[in-house]
Amino acid sequence: MLGKINNHLKFNELALSLRSQRQEVLASNIANADTPHYKARDIDFSAAMQSALARTQPPAGVLQQTQGGHIGGAGQNAETLANGTPLLYRTPAQGAVDGNTVDMDAERNAFADNALRYEAGVTFLNMQIRGLLTAIQGQ
Repeated sequence: MLGKINNHLKFNELALSLRSQRQEVLASNIANADTPHYKARDIDFSAAMQSALARTQPPAGVLQQTQGGHIGGAGQNAETLANGTPLLYRTPAQGAVDGNTVDMDAERNAFADNALRYEAGVTFLNMQIRGLLTAIQGQ
């Protein structure tokens, strides 16, 4: 029974976790908007979600490491989030003199969009839990 409830909530758990991690990356971009030579980062949410749901495939661009001493296929300097989602560099719309690639308008839009989607995910998860409680109570 508990396994079925866990499977029922798994998708939203993964989505909220990825949204939270993406929010941290976007906040880091905004915080470093004035840092010379800072390169804006982001994640491919769709690819990360598909990878997390599949669980058998590593994230896009990362080879599976079967031994601890193996070097990742995305290169030694490839940065990933805690769940293995690769951090990607954002392509700048307009170059800056100091080499910084953060576009504040794009970052603010992405931040607000991600926050809205996170809140929608929390609301949907709350509705799922309420539905399960209603079913358990038999009302």
